[in-house]
Amino acid sequence: MSSVRLFLAMAAMRHWPLFQLDIKNAFLHGDLDEEIYMEQPPGFVAQGECGLVCKLQKSLYGLKQSPRAWFGRFSKVLEQFGMIRCEGDHSVFFRCSSTNRHIYLVVYVDDIVITGNDCEGIKALKHHLFQNFQTKDLGPLRYFLGIEVAQSKSGVAISQRKYALDILEETGLTDCKPVATPMDPNVKLLPNQGEPCSDPGRYRRLVGKLNYLTMTRPDISFPVSIVSQFLNSPCDSHWNAVIRIVKYIKGSPGKGLVFTDKGHTNIIGYSDADWAGDENDRRSTSGYCIFIGGNLISWKSKKQTVVARSSTEAEYRAMAHATCELLWLKHLLQELNFCDIGSMELVCDNQSALHLSSNPVFHERTKHIEVDCHFLREKILSGIIKTSFVNSRDQLADIFTKSLRGPRITYICDKMDAYDVYAPP
Repeated sequence: MSSVRLFLAMAAMRHWPLFQLDIKNAFLHGDLDEEIYMEQPPGFVAQGECGLVCKLQKSLYGLKQSPRAWFGRFSKVLEQFGMIRCEGDHSVFFRCSSTNRHIYLVVYVDDIVITGNDCEGIKALKHHLFQNFQTKDLGPLRYFLGIEVAQSKSGVAISQRKYALDILEETGLTDCKPVATPMDPNVKLLPNQGEPCSDPGRYRRLVGKLNYLTMTRPDISFPVSIVSQFLNSPCDSHWNAVIRIVKYIKGSPGKGLVFTDKGHTNIIGYSDADWAGDENDRRSTSGYCIFIGGNLISWKSKKQTVVARSSTEAEYRAMAHATCELLWLKHLLQELNFCDIGSMELVCDNQSALHLSSNPVFHERTKHIEVDCHFLREKILSGIIKTSFVNSRDQLADIFTKSLRGPRITYICDKMDAYDVYAPP
C-alpha cells in the first residue's frame, strides 16, 4: 500500500485532482494466453454430446488464470494509449510528455485512480477506457480500497473511519470507554500466556481486520504486529490485548493521514530498533518510517530474524531495512519523472550504528553480521544515502518498536500529520 499513499501524496504536493473509475466484470475482459478447457459437470450429459468439453475464449471468475489474463488485457489497452507500466510497481502506469504534462494511473483489480496535470489527456484516457471496457466514471476520488479520501485546496486527507466503526460494531464495543494507548507498556505478551482462546477463528479474523486498518493508522502498527505473532494458538491474554487496541481506536475512529504541499520534495527516513525487546526469543524489533516532502508514505514494524548481540547491531540492521525502502522509493520516483532526487537522509538515534555505517570500525565485534547489511556503507559512500543523528525524543520511528505512553503517542502522531479529521475543532 506504500505506492497508493505515495500516489495520493504526489497529487497533494502538486495540487492535482484525483479521479476514480470502476470497471464492471473486469475478469471477463481478459483473453487467455493458454488453452483452457472446462469439463462437463458430473452427472450432466448433453444429448448426443457425451465426452465433449468447452474451450474457454475469455477468462471467468474463479479461475486461477483470471487475474493474470485481466491484467494483461488491461495493460495492452493502456499501452495502446501511450501509457508505460512502472517497473517499480506494476499497478502504476504513467505518461509524461515533452511539454511537462503528466498522467498517472494506479489500478487494483477493477478500481482505477487517475491524476496528473494533463486535463485533456485525462479526458482522452477516460474515453479510451470507455471504448474498451464497461467502465463507470465515479468522478472525484472519495472511496478507494476501503480508504476514505477527502480532497481540498489545502491537501488530501485519508482515513478508514467507516471500516473502524464496523470493527467496533462487530466486537460490540461501540459504547465502550476508550483508552489512551493501544497496548499497556507494562505488559509483555508471551506464548501460552493464560487459558486458550475459546474462539481462535474470531481472534484471527479480528487481527486481520486490524492489520488492514494499519494502512492509514501508523499508531497501531506495532501492537498489531505483536498480537499477530499469536495467531496459531491465541490465549485469553492475547485476546484482551486485541480488545485494548479496539478500545484505543474507539477514541478516534476517524484518525488518518493528511498530505499537503510543504514546498519541498526532500526524502527522509527514520530508523529505530528495540534491542532484545521480545522476552520469549530475545529478538529485536525494527521500525522505520519514510517521508517525502514532509508527508508520511511508508512505515513498517517487524521483528528481526536473528538475535542481535548488541544494540548497535540491532540498530544497524534496522537502518539496512530502511535503506532498502528508500532505494525502492527513489527508483519509483525517478521512473515516474515526478521530481529530482538528491541524497536521501536516514536518521538514527544510535551514534555507534551511525559510526559503523560510515566506517568499518569495531571489526572484531561486527564480523558476525551478514554481508547484506553492509550494503548500507556502499550507498553512503556513493552519496545516495546520508545519515544523521536525532535525539531520542524526536525519533519518530519509536512508535514502531515499542509500546509508548499516551502523550508520547500524541506527540509522534502530530509530527506525522496523523489526525482525526472528523474530530471537532
